[in-house]
Amino acid sequence: MTTTTFATTATTPSARRAPYGHRTFRELGYICTSLVTAIIGFTWVVALFSIGAGTLVTVVGLPVLALLLAGARGLGRLELHRVHRQLGLPLAAPAPVAVPEGAGFWGRVGARLRDGAGWRAVGYQVLMFPWRVFSFCVAVTLWSTGLALATLPVWNWVFPTYVGWPGYRLFDYTDAHHVHHAYYIASFWQVTRASLVGIGLLLLAAWATHLLTNVSRGAARALLADWSS
Repeated sequence: MTTTTFATTATTPSARRAPYGHRTFRELGYICTSLVTAIIGFTWVVALFSIGAGTLVTVVGLPVLALLLAGARGLGRLELHRVHRQLGLPLAAPAPVAVPEGAGFWGRVGARLRDGAGWRAVGYQVLMFPWRVFSFCVAVTLWSTGLALATLPVWNWVFPTYVGWPGYRLFDYTDAHHVHHAYYIASFWQVTRASLVGIGLLLLAAWATHLLTNVSRGAARALLADWSS
């Protein structure tokens, strides 16, 4: 049997260039698109496992579970390709399922059910689903908030011109004692401080993105890659 290796050279982003390097934005793209693949993979695994486990008392259950493993393997290969292209990590895909020569339908089903790589791929889809959702929420929140604050000097004029506020409104409420509280980012120094906070958040977002994708790298190596390579 042969294995497929996705080969590339991984590079470490510089601390000073991290928010602006191509690798950082490829990692961010990976996190954002992972939400879609996570939903697809988790739905596939849960749906087919439920059907297969529920019909094990009949002959239908085993082929359904075999289909589950075949699909999980396919999704695993797609994920290895994404890890290679977007995260810069070369990993070997597991060898194809060994099916005895001349095996009939049930022989192929049995070979699928004994496929350790397929079961690991199933585990990957289940275990990584909450992590991918968490990564998406953290990355999008940090990047969008940081970008909005960092560029505040460019667009803060919109509020006094079109909204009637002196600047960006952080809060405006009346408490239980009927005391009104309001805070606007309006003055030059307030806007400057907010912009510096935004730049800091962008730096933090870049490093958070790298750390979040490191978990994905480790999971792909442990659960999707060929253990014999």
